[in-house]
Amino acid sequence: MARLPPSVRLKLPFLIAAFASFLFSVWLYFVDDNMMAGIFVGLWVPSIHSLGTLLLTSIDQPAIEQTLEHQS
Repeated sequence: MARLPPSVRLKLPFLIAAFASFLFSVWLYFVDDNMMAGIFVGLWVPSIHSLGTLLLTSIDQPAIEQTLEHQS
């Protein structure tokens, strides 16, 4: 498997967390029959994406990519 570009590696934890939250909310809603908890956990998905956007756009992206390339 080829190495992921630095920009993707920075976004990956937020994407994984949001997807896990989505799966957990679907499980709560349909399997556990806990509708309120499923809706509550489902609201985490846009919150996680917003947090990732906030954190990643406040960083000087070219400087981060250059640092990550030197570490590789």
